[in-house]
Amino acid sequence: GLLPLAGGEVWINGRSTQNRAVADICREVGYLPQNPDDLLFAESVEEELMVTLRNHAVEEKRVGLWKRIAYSVLRNQNNDTPYALRPTPYVEALLGQLGLTAVSHSYPRDLSVGQRQRVALGAVTVTQPGLLLLDEPTRGLDDAAKGALVAIWRGWQAAGMGILLVTHDVELVAAVADRVVTLAAGRVVDEIE
Repeated sequence: GLLPLAGGEVWINGRSTQNRAVADICREVGYLPQNPDDLLFAESVEEELMVTLRNHAVEEKRVGLWKRIAYSVLRNQNNDTPYALRPTPYVEALLGQLGLTAVSHSYPRDLSVGQRQRVALGAVTVTQPGLLLLDEPTRGLDDAAKGALVAIWRGWQAAGMGILLVTHDVELVAAVADRVVTLAAGRVVDEIE
């Protein structure tokens, strides 16, 4: 992690994170920070998702291991990069699920706050991590945009993805949480299941 543990141990999918490479952990956990702009740097919405796949060291020889992601890896003969990624039905379906198909070729930073949030969400979930960490994911969104995100999260949750949501939005918590842990000054003050 970014900060050392003050105590205890962190386990993900039955494995301790101690002595594991950050890149290995990142393949299992998607993290969406408060500000989606922290994740957006590609030239198009579509490319944001493809950058995540590339950064997770997806190589041509590992294609068989990534069938659930459903992307194509192609040799790029025109430059020095060892491979290039091309969207396939899975990436296109994810863009559709996030309501981003119409803006898939747009520059992400030119989009609305809600659209940028969905682009960032797509970038951190394109590898289908088992756990998704969301830090104030509805900050600055209207009720319609919040509702759209909640519907997406519920679908992912039903498919087996764990979601840890950090928020001050009590209404959002009431609408989506299976378990609520309230913190104050870094300590657990209440827990409800």
